[in-house]
Amino acid sequence: MRKLIAAEAVITSAGIIGNAILVEDGRVSAVGQHRDLTRSDIVEERYPGAFITPGFRDAHIHAVPYAALLSGCSLKSAASIDDLIDRLARFAATQPPNSPIVATRFDDESLREGRLPNRHDLDRAVPDRPAVIYRYCGHVAVANSTALAASNIDGGTSDPEGGSLDRHDGIPTGVLRETAAGLIAPALARGGSLDPSSLVAGLERLAALGITSIGAMIGYGEQPSEKLEAEIDLWREVARQLPINVHGITITDDPAQLVAARSALDSAGSRLRWLGVKRFADGSLGGHTAAMCSPFSDRPTTGTYRLTSADAAISRTSVEMGGMVCIHAIGDRAVGGVLDVFEDLVVRGADPDALRMEHVSVIAPEQIKRFANLGVTASIQPAFLASESGWLEDRVGAARTAWVYPFASMRDAGIPLAGSSDSPVEPPHPLWGMAAAVDRHGISPAEALSPLEALGLFTSGAARAIREPEPLAIGSAADLVVLDTNLADASANQIHDCTVLTTYVDGHALDLDRSQPTWVD
Repeated sequence: MRKLIAAEAVITSAGIIGNAILVEDGRVSAVGQHRDLTRSDIVEERYPGAFITPGFRDAHIHAVPYAALLSGCSLKSAASIDDLIDRLARFAATQPPNSPIVATRFDDESLREGRLPNRHDLDRAVPDRPAVIYRYCGHVAVANSTALAASNIDGGTSDPEGGSLDRHDGIPTGVLRETAAGLIAPALARGGSLDPSSLVAGLERLAALGITSIGAMIGYGEQPSEKLEAEIDLWREVARQLPINVHGITITDDPAQLVAARSALDSAGSRLRWLGVKRFADGSLGGHTAAMCSPFSDRPTTGTYRLTSADAAISRTSVEMGGMVCIHAIGDRAVGGVLDVFEDLVVRGADPDALRMEHVSVIAPEQIKRFANLGVTASIQPAFLASESGWLEDRVGAARTAWVYPFASMRDAGIPLAGSSDSPVEPPHPLWGMAAAVDRHGISPAEALSPLEALGLFTSGAARAIREPEPLAIGSAADLVVLDTNLADASANQIHDCTVLTTYVDGHALDLDRSQPTWVD
């Protein structure tokens, strides 16, 4: 079937390239001017006054936790410890009796007390059953006394490699950082399984935001193997109902699990495929667990360095399997460690295009040059700028603030940049991410990107990072977004407030309920 999709303009990161797209059998056949492409025998779908861009890609998103959040408990907007306790208690009252309580996205920086909650705070909210809450960065958990007891965590529990338990007089306070969150009993960690229909509904809400493909992180960094297997089974169950393309990135350090994940995902359906492996070099800036070369400015710690020989080994396995390697690195020490891993992989014959560093939050000028010389990709999250602007300089100090999310410097050095949200850490709205890349919320304004460069992050840049063809290339899937705003010359506010009118996948406009919420705070 042939159709012509036309609007005021077709816009890519290169600018305006026409005003119409000819689609044949779900593929792009031509892009140009309507007057040159129209034919009497071709069906037309016209959008007067609107603008077409490639479909948005999110290279790094936790789709299952995002879908769960839409019906779960977010604590992000809690203003105080008492407010957090009240919200948690009200949520617990809606859950089945005796079921563990899990909530996410608390933000100690926004709490009036300016501190992390502890076990005693959570005991006030949920005194009768296990409860675990996760900081919005995902790298700090807090458990109540019942959850700690059920997990056999007490004063004699040792800190695991790559993690730590906060203590008072030797007794755990309930705060678990990085891999220590894995000490929480498997039955309690991250809650129960998600209903397949809820996952499909969550993906439809992503499609309503203009997202046509995602790099989906499958699993959690501290979860037991049975949790990973359950999530893979969930993806297989919904594979033939997917409204968008899903490229699965498996969080594991077990080669056997990686092989099983590839087999399971690649055989499930045409819109689901295995992409590679995800590992962690450190934690988060907000949780003081990012691995820094010098201490944080507001606390005498250099964070938590998590890279081990197991990470290098599973990275080699993924490359040998034809997969990608995606390693989380926030602090400059972690960035250096991941560059070491990538350099070794390239020497061994790995294609630099198969190597991605996730986040790259703090990167020293000399590391930028090394990064560019390797030719590997930076998967970045501009929305972090909006969340961290209030406390970032306190964390890293004025001198290092210039090293934080230096998008323009990375672009100028030739580093391939891919846009993503890391949702549910941040909202999954690509337009909000683009706006943050342009605005930067007062953090090193000289590192801002232009509107078209920001669009490129979430189209061609992210497509490259998930091994999809260049968007709108002849023969590529006709994955498109119709917008009410011309992104070519829009301000940051206009980009943020832009409305997605229609989303196309494989040349078909998706029938979506756009009244459903796409975010919960």
